Amino acid sequence: MSDTDFETTQIEAAVFRRLRDHLLQERPEVQNIDLMILAGFCRNCLADWYREAAEHRGITMTRDEARESVYGEPFAQWKAKHQREATPEQLAAFETAQRLHKS
Repeated sequence: MSDTDFETTQIEAAVFRRLRDHLLQERPEVQNIDLMILAGFCRNCLADWYREAAEHRGITMTRDEARESVYGEPFAQWKAKHQREATPEQLAAFETAQRLHKS
């Protein structure tokens, strides 16, 4: 790996940590379903991508382990503190967004 590749990886890692921290610490009130509706990904997607990247490097990781790496605590604890039940409006918007993303 060249110095440039190493620096790029370090910068990308820092950006990921900043995004993760922003979503978890600065904006925990933003619901995962709202992220999915607007951006097409959520915190759980980040955990899935984290696990996939680990597996690509030969590191076996469960879904729960990946979520804890992203959420900073077991997902069930974070969910109990911050996640609300989706409203009928959110569910309808999610379904619409899913159809648009698949088109």
